[in-house]
Amino acid sequence: MEIIKISRLVKSEDLNHHGTLFAGRMAEWFVEACFIVGAKITEQPENLVCVNIHGMSFKMPANRGDVINLESRIAKVGKSSFVVYGKITRNNSDDILSDGFITFVFLDENNKATPHGIVLGEPIDDEDILIRERANKL
Repeated sequence: MEIIKISRLVKSEDLNHHGTLFAGRMAEWFVEACFIVGAKITEQPENLVCVNIHGMSFKMPANRGDVINLESRIAKVGKSSFVVYGKITRNNSDDILSDGFITFVFLDENNKATPHGIVLGEPIDDEDILIRERANKL
């Protein structure tokens, strides 16, 4: 399954009172990156709704001028829902600033849950296997 990669520049307006990236801004970017992978795969973003953000944690700060890298991928699928894993790193580092999962539900025109048609293929690497194991424990 495809991994979506997005980058953002941390600017002055993104900072908190400590002078580091505001957690709310990072959470906004996280949700957006996770939504984008679902929107691309279903090709119907208007039918997606976020219902749960699972265990998003902030492990280390980001600073003004850092480039934030967001990766997202589908980690688990149900009939009308699916779980996306998101990971945030910075600059050229593999250090994880934040990660977590988001559950989305696919709705029809009457706002009723309906099948999304996503088929989760085989894991693409060892990281994918671990992510799916974590998602199955949610």
